[in-house]
Formats: sequence, structure tokens, C-alpha cells
Amino acid sequence: MPHHPSEEEAPEGIYEKVAKNPSSVTETTASDHEGHHNEHAPDASGKASAQDFQSKGPQIPMNMDDLPPKEGSKEELRARAAELNKDEIFRRTLSPSIIQMPGEIEKSPVKLSLPLEYQQDLFHELKSEDELVLLARGLGLLRVVINLLHSYDAAGNNLIVIVGADDRENGWIGEALAEHAAVSRSPMARGLSQVNTDAMSVGTREKLYSQGGIFSITSRILVVDLLSKLLNPETVTGLVVLHSERIVATSIEAFIIRIYRQMNKAGFLKAFSDNPEPFTTGFAPLASMMRNLFLRKPSLWPRFHVTVAKSLEGRKKAEVIELEVSMTDGMKDIQNAVLECVEVSIGELRKADTGLEMDDWTLDSALHRNFDVIIRRQLDPIWHRVSYRTRQIVNDLTVLRSILHALLTYDAVSFNQYLDTILAYHQPPPGSTRQNQSPWLFLDAANTIFETAKRRVYSGKRAERAASDAFSDSLRPVLEEQPKWSLLAEVLEEIERDNYLNPTPRDDSNGTILVMCSDQGTCRQLREYLQNMHVHPVEESQATDEEPKPSAMFMMRRKLRKYLDWKKDFARVSASLFAENQKVLDGFTDQRGNTNGYRGKGPPNKRRRVRGGAAAAGAGRPVNSSLQMAEDKESQVASLMADIQVTDTDAAQKDEVVVDSLDDMEDYFELYEMNDLVVIHPYDGDMDEHVLEEVRPRYVIMYEPDAAFIRRVEVYRSSHGDRNVRVYFMYYGGSVEEQRYLSAVRKEKDAFTRLIKEKGNMAVTLTLDGAAPTDPQEQFLRTVNTRIAGGGRLAATAEPPRVVVDVREFRSSLPSLLHGRSMIVIPCMLTVGDYVLTPTICIERKSIRDLISSFKNGRLFNQAETMLQHYKHPMLLIEFDQNKSFTLDPFAEHSFEKSIKSADDSRDLQSKIVLLTLAFPRLKIIWSSSPYQTAEIFAELKNKQEEPDPIKAVQVGLGIGEDPYEQQSFNTTPQDMLRAVPGVTGKNLMRLVLEVGDLREVSNLGERELDEYVGKEAGRQIYRFFNRSVFDE
Repeated sequence: MPHHPSEEEAPEGIYEKVAKNPSSVTETTASDHEGHHNEHAPDASGKASAQDFQSKGPQIPMNMDDLPPKEGSKEELRARAAELNKDEIFRRTLSPSIIQMPGEIEKSPVKLSLPLEYQQDLFHELKSEDELVLLARGLGLLRVVINLLHSYDAAGNNLIVIVGADDRENGWIGEALAEHAAVSRSPMARGLSQVNTDAMSVGTREKLYSQGGIFSITSRILVVDLLSKLLNPETVTGLVVLHSERIVATSIEAFIIRIYRQMNKAGFLKAFSDNPEPFTTGFAPLASMMRNLFLRKPSLWPRFHVTVAKSLEGRKKAEVIELEVSMTDGMKDIQNAVLECVEVSIGELRKADTGLEMDDWTLDSALHRNFDVIIRRQLDPIWHRVSYRTRQIVNDLTVLRSILHALLTYDAVSFNQYLDTILAYHQPPPGSTRQNQSPWLFLDAANTIFETAKRRVYSGKRAERAASDAFSDSLRPVLEEQPKWSLLAEVLEEIERDNYLNPTPRDDSNGTILVMCSDQGTCRQLREYLQNMHVHPVEESQATDEEPKPSAMFMMRRKLRKYLDWKKDFARVSASLFAENQKVLDGFTDQRGNTNGYRGKGPPNKRRRVRGGAAAAGAGRPVNSSLQMAEDKESQVASLMADIQVTDTDAAQKDEVVVDSLDDMEDYFELYEMNDLVVIHPYDGDMDEHVLEEVRPRYVIMYEPDAAFIRRVEVYRSSHGDRNVRVYFMYYGGSVEEQRYLSAVRKEKDAFTRLIKEKGNMAVTLTLDGAAPTDPQEQFLRTVNTRIAGGGRLAATAEPPRVVVDVREFRSSLPSLLHGRSMIVIPCMLTVGDYVLTPTICIERKSIRDLISSFKNGRLFNQAETMLQHYKHPMLLIEFDQNKSFTLDPFAEHSFEKSIKSADDSRDLQSKIVLLTLAFPRLKIIWSSSPYQTAEIFAELKNKQEEPDPIKAVQVGLGIGEDPYEQQSFNTTPQDMLRAVPGVTGKNLMRLVLEVGDLREVSNLGERELDEYVGKEAGRQIYRFFNRSVFDE
């Protein structure tokens, strides 16, 4: 029986047929890796050198008997596990490891669900010291985190903060902690508490923090609570950081860790990640990441780790059957044509001479998911100097990659429809004379793509030449099926036959068949195919008594009917849009007027030479010289529709239910029998482990390859000795799908290899207190300021400078950089401005996109007016992204209206900035290329100046008796949306929030009702905004 290739065996198996450099993979297999065998062996001379004892990654003892002893013998663990397995609640958890938590009071042992050896070793490491854990994908990182949290939760009197978890992870962690608490019968366990502004006010959060427990807090709320001492960092027991690969020096998570480590030297800090690739880019990336995390020790756990390999391969392994599927000739032709277009596009990018490093700009790299993102990130700093053609090619790479993905996942009809939308998208606007079509569309390979995709759906058949020398042609449906569909039907039939002829011994698995695929679209496609594969609309020969094979003919005929109807509607909409645009262009031409009768054409006595003659010039060429595809005639489409008319068999089938009202739910509601169930589920990261535990399948069909899910099945099978699993692994041989899978395995292995080497040579970071280095001379000058000339003052202060920051500004990286320059950041709810540097200097910060939107809705003029009323030196800070070009040109490229608008258009960004300075002469504008430069500018502005008063800064702009923090108890997202509405200011916003329930009610208010709330002029602006027709200019 064929065996699924693991990471160590992949280069000798599938990859030799696709990959171009398999030697780079075979150098790092588990059998010959330097970090795992003969790590401290002496050299040939019999003497040990210094390098033999140098750390080269995870220190794994060669003899497993040398592992640190666990609490309790194996017999005790088995006995306790047998007792616990009697409990019905614990049936879903794994065989537990039991540890005794230290404490003054004798507590019941904490029961953990870590059955595998590497999981137990990792848990003991984490309990003993702080470290960054890098675990290979699919090895159950979240399970280790949950058990670690449960060990602290069961002990009680702890305050643990989780940073970086998303909503799905919060849901799983909360459910798992509640289940562990029930199994362990821990009276001190509190479970997980989620903190967000939508549900919790300031007072509620303060009360929760005082009670302790485990909290998952969004980063923006946590950093404000830490700075305002609502959550005292000294009271936090520890910080658990998830997705640590996302943490960079300017991220808000790095800001949180720095605050925590500055104020709390005793609490623990543990970081986790299962994505090693980001840790290998740049110079000394691991050391830089450890510095951002304020950690010293990395712990690396790849799949080829000795303990991991022994845990997953030592017990009964899952049965894996590899099924290689051949693509059809049409699919091969389209794939080769798309790869040719990608290769030509990369060659055009190389010719652009951008001055960037292009070694990774290869065809192999272009197949990966983030290739176009990487290229765009490299081009961002010089994006304003890049030609329009280069920008277009970068966008084309994304389109071509999506075509490759759609070829292997979409059915033939949906793929052809997708190509139609791509072609329509790349057509220039009606009436435009600009040649802006993508270069790849003019290649012969592009014609191959479109023609072959159409032939997979229908083709023409010509009759004999008639007497009138005309061709009587018609179309016939082809409806090519995906090769994996028939194989899936065969696999299901084999499973059914195997269950009937060879009933398996009763175990803890269900008879469920779990089909895993890439996304929800593929799930819907497979469900429709499996439901209708035995429906045969066209009766075949009745002479044979053979049972008809499973077929997708019914599904494909229905899709083709829908496609032809869609194409008819699509052509009608395109024609109407062309007519509307032509009217606008004709009206614009007429409005320009011509005082001179000959304007726009030659005088009557001058003859204009037309190349090819007047008749040729007026031929049927498209107005915009666009790329035109051959369209099918109406008679051809009619003949095709006649071939696929709805038959009696089609009409007997139920229509697909899109929305179910559930009115008669009680009559049809029942529990499914798991033994006869086929579950189709998309790959979903760590949630796949949850699916395996819930479904407990006996058969798993991997419709598309995924390395992480293979490991999850290995962990699942090794963790449950009484559950048998058979895996069917399907992939298209010689396809991009196969190459992408094996390249991902190779990249992860190479990343772990580089990390092991860097760990062996990494210098130990000693400054882990989070304090920024201070300049002694600057500290002395700040202590004694003797500058009294020119109106200066004599000052003596040792306090660091203070900056009052609006709480909404913590979405940006600037507060973190200010804190890194030894400034005290005071978060407040400011009504006027974003940053208050001194009693006289107030700054409103705008990114470019925020600046454009503020000009559109008029909010910036209101903000500038209020700053001028309350501060002597109001300033507008226009801040650019550090990784993008320091120019306004990239934002002007989107305004194509400038070609037909006058030069003094009020919507132009630069002219609006000029109008702003003319309207407010006292307003100073600061241009900053990055947040780093902004931090330096702030330091210069604060030099030798008084410190701001936070209380006065909060009270500025408030009415009598208004509370600046009362709006924190409301949802902030609708407030941000209301601020963008013309007429809404900081003063009248709270009145609307308090008087009106939601945004829908605001939009339905009349003009008189709005006048009562916000005033006559503001009410008129708000009313006109919500009642303006979308069709008006």
C-alpha cells in the first residue's frame, strides 16, 4: 500500500517531478541533521573541540532514559488515566498527565491533556523558565498554551494576560479552560474573561482586574489600561503572547511588553508561534525578535525534532493512502500557458531596473501565496518613481496566481465565467483612449487560456458546406469534469465496500467520513456533486444492464444554464453602462464650447491625411482599441440552450435551499447518525484539531494537500490509541498544487535549520528590563536648566518629559516610539487635538488617507478651528508611512477625473492644503516621513518647554459638566462613523450619542429633530448627507 511522504521523504518522492532544486531539501532531512545526531561527538582525532560543545538548537539527549523524571511513575499515570476515562465529561480530552501544583495549601492534582512526550517536555520547560516557543505547524501549539493557562488558573490568585489572540482562539481557549476546570474539579479556577470596549466600561474593567483570573484583552485597550494604571503592571502574574511572529519594534504588542517588563521584573513572559518563516528574514532576525520580546531563550520544536518524531512515529501510525490524480489535457494546457504569462511578467519586472534585490523573483517563488505582497512591499519606497506598466504587472501577478488556484478548484463552467470577469475588468472604460490593458493579455499564451477554458465547457460543430456557401454551425456542450470528482466517488465506494465486507473491530472512532478541502467554495461544490452524482438527466443506452457510474452531468448542465443566463444579463449591463458613459462624455464635449468654429478640427481649406483612407479609418475598430474576444452568435447560443433544456429528471430534483426560514424545524429536526455521515470541512488552522476531536472520524479524505493537517492527524492518532484512522491523500500530479505543497514543506524545514544555526551563534541579550538607554549629558541638562537669556527660565527637574495622547491614537505606532524615547505617555480622552506637548502646543496627526477623508467630510476645518480657539500654537502633522514613498503622487494617481476636470478642482489634495493654510494662517503644518521622524520632531518641540497638564488638556473644548470618559461606555465604532459625517463635531457628537439609539435612527431623523440636537446649520448638513441621492453629482 502506498505510503504518504513525510517531510523527510518528500524530496525522493513527489518533488523530483516538479521542484527545480531538490538538493536544497535533502540536505536538511531528519536523518542527517547536525542538531540531532552526533551533536557532541568527538572529531576523528578523538579529541572534543570547542565547537562540539556549542549549542546548535534544541538540546535533545540521545538516551531517552536521561530525560528529566516526571512526577509519578507510568503505572500511576495509567491507573489515574483509567479512572478519569470512566468520567463521561473527560471522554473528549486526551490521556492526562497529572502534576502537583506547589502551594501552601494541599490542593487536588491538576489534570492536563498532554499525552505525548514532546508536549509534556515542552510544558515542563515553560513552567520552569520564560522562553519563545517555535513549534512546527500542526503539532498542537494551542493545546500546550491551554494546558499551561489551566495550570495557573487552577492554582488561583493569579492575574494572567493573553495578548494577540483572535476571536476564534478566545472562544476555543474559554471552552477548553471551562472543560479542564470541570474535569480537575478546581474550585479556584475562574476561566477566561474577554475584555473589549463594546461590553465593558472603565469601572467594569477595573473591578474585573482586581478579582484576578485569565484575561484576553485587545491590544489597544490593554496598552491604555497599563499606562493609566487601571491595570497595574506590578499586579500581573504573567503575560502570554500568541502569534509572536507579528511583533515588530513599532507594533502595539511590543509596546505592551516593554511597559510590562519595565514595571514588573518578577512576572513571567512566554511567547508562542507556529510560523517560523518570519523569524528568518533580515539581519539576525531571531535576535531582533528576542529583543522585541524581552526574552533570552528560544525553544525550537520542528517536525524532525527527535522527541517529536519519536512521539508521532513510535506508536501506531495512521494509515495513509496516496492518490495521484492526472490533470486533463485542457487543464495542463491552461496551466502551462499561465506559467508562461507569469514568467514573462517577471521578466518584464526585471527589465524595469528598479535597483532592488531580484534573486527571489523566480517562477518557483511566484507560486506562493504572498509573492505579489513581497514585491509590492519592496517597491513601496519607490512607488512614485515606478512606471505605470510596472505597477500594472505587479497587479497582474496577483490575477495570474488566482487563475492558477481557480483552475484546480473551480469547475469548468465557473472557471470560464471567472475568466470572463477578468477580461471585462481589464477592458478600458467606455470612451477612454488610454491603452491601459495588461501586457499578458496580448500574449499567445493568454489566447490559449481563454480558448481552452471555453472548449472545456462547449465546442462548435460544423456541418457540411451548404449550397449557399454558408456555414451551418452550432454549439454542443462538453462540460469537462474535474478529475478528482470521480476519484472521490471511487474512494467513497471503496470505504462503503470495505465497511460491508470487512467490518472493523469496535473502537472509539465513529464511522464518519471527513472530507477536508481548501475553502468554503470547494465545500459547496463537493456537497452539490455528492448529492447529485447518481442523477443522470440523459438516459443512456437501455440495452446494457450495467449500473451507471457517478457523474456530474446534472450539476454541470445546471451550471451551464445559469452561466448562459448570466452572460446575457452581463452583456446587457455592459451595453447600458457604455451608453451612460458615452452620454457623459458627449455632454462634457458639448459643455466645453467652441467660440472658434474650427476648434477641435482643421480649417475647411486644409485637408487632413488619414492613413489608409477615410473608408479604412471608419471601419469597425473599437473606439478605445481594446482587446476584443470572439463572441458566440445568438443562433449558436440558442442551439446550445436547446441541448441542455431541463428534463423530467432535472425537474424532479429539489432546488438548493439558500435561506431556510426554519418554520417547520420541529417536524424535521433530528440528530444525525455519525456512522453514516460525510462531513465536508475547510482547512481552518488550529480549529482543525477541534474538528478531529469532535467528529472522531475513521476515514479522512484530504481533497487538497495541506502539511499542517497531516501533522494534526498524526498527533490525533498518536494521542488516541483506541482510534483507527485511514487517510486518503489526493493531489494533482505534476501540478502547481503539488509544487506549492512541497515548497511550503521545504521552506519551513529550511527556516528551522537556519534558526537552529542562529541559536547556536546568538549572543545573549542582557538588557531585559525594558528601560531605554539614557544619555547622561541630556539627563544632566534636564536636571539643571540655566538658560535664562532671551526670556528663558531657571528650572531644575529630574522628571522625564510628558506627552498627553488621545486614547484613539494608540492604533498608530507613534505612542510606542515616544515611550521608547523615555517620554511619559499619558492617555486621555481629548476633545481638541491628538497630542498635547506643552501648555501652548497642540498637534492634530493625520495619515495621508485620513487627511483625504477629513478634507472630504470637512472634519479637518472644524478641528483646526477648535485648536485655534484654545491653543497658542496649533499644528497639523501630516505623517507618511515609513515603508512608502514620501510624496503625494501615489495618492493622486487614483483621481482619474483630473483629465476631464479643470485645473482648479477643489477636490485636489494639494489645493485643499493651500486653502487650509489661507483660512487659518496661524496653523503650522509639519511634514513627517515616518513615525520615527515624528518622535524626533516632538522631542525638539518639547525642548526647554513646560510640561502639559493632563487635567487641563482633557477639559479643553468640553462644556460645563461634561464628562470626557462617559463616552467610553458606548461602542466606539459607530462614534467613529458619525465623526465622518459632515456637520458632526466633537461638541455635538456626545449629544447625538446620548439622545439617539443607533446610526439607523440618526439617518432617519428629520431636519427639525436634528436642529434640536445639534443646531440649525449642523442639522441641515447631517440631513442632506443621509438624504442625498447616490445618482446625483
